[in-house]
Amino acid sequence: MPRSESGDAPPPLIPKKRHNLETSSVTTSSSDDSSRRRKRKDRRSRKNREEGHANDEAIVVTTNGDHATLRPGTFDKRRGSVSKAARDPRDEPPVKKNLKKTAAPNGTVRAAPSPIIDDDGLSRPSRGTRERREESPEQAAKRLERMRGAVRTLLECVGEDVDREGLLDTPDRYAKAMLDFTKGYGQDIEDVVNGALFQEYHSEMVIVKDIDISSLCEHHLVPFIGKMHIGYIPRDTVIGLSKLPRIAEMFSRRLQVQERLTKEVANAIMEILKPQGVAVVMESRHLCMAMRGVQQTTASTITSCVLGCFERKSKTRNEFLSLVGVSRSS
Repeated sequence: MPRSESGDAPPPLIPKKRHNLETSSVTTSSSDDSSRRRKRKDRRSRKNREEGHANDEAIVVTTNGDHATLRPGTFDKRRGSVSKAARDPRDEPPVKKNLKKTAAPNGTVRAAPSPIIDDDGLSRPSRGTRERREESPEQAAKRLERMRGAVRTLLECVGEDVDREGLLDTPDRYAKAMLDFTKGYGQDIEDVVNGALFQEYHSEMVIVKDIDISSLCEHHLVPFIGKMHIGYIPRDTVIGLSKLPRIAEMFSRRLQVQERLTKEVANAIMEILKPQGVAVVMESRHLCMAMRGVQQTTASTITSCVLGCFERKSKTRNEFLSLVGVSRSS
């Protein structure tokens, strides 16, 4: 072994422990990763706690480690998840409520009345409907006398001589006619149908077309006259064919607008028969357009209401419209 200039032997060489150094480096790296994971976990926990108190205050950590509190703003109250965007509560769909059960007079349980048919079979009864239906003969006579006086006053106001021969009985005739024009208010839908529902497993379209309709416009008390076409697809029950025109007449014998009349007939049939679907189309001419205002004597109005499968399936709806021929020239 060579000696140094001083004559002493050089210090022995110490071999490098590469394996141990590498192990130490891996251990240190693992410790750093664990430490970072713990820190991230702590930050998440702290953030969750802070979000839990977002309604009270917002906690802000400054760069120097100090804490400051701020009042929550509009954006602090937003939903934390990015997968579900914040929504206006008014956009939420309405909660469907179950139909309550009511006890009928005979003790049986039935569904709560629909907006179309009331408990006692009346359809959309007005404030005075039951009074007119349940009045005694003496009360009916008083009602008719009040109507006669009102008509007489009306004739006087337009400048007529109510005592001339042609008008002597007009107040009485018009009062009785008006009661007949509006007799649908007191009609009972159950009496109109009169149990004419029959179990028949027929699943094809049934149409009654060209039903004559005349009603009074509630805006001017003048008639609108036309045709109504009614179609339905049974589920397991059919109705007597004559009952469809009777239902239409019941609703038309009221002060009406054509849009509501069409919808009421369709909804009533849907309520009574529970079919797969109902379609109603009405064509009419309104004297309030022909005799006054715009004075369009040839203009006609078409309205429709489709429910169930007629609303869902365009092919079924188009078949009905084709069969009733709403586009034909009159």
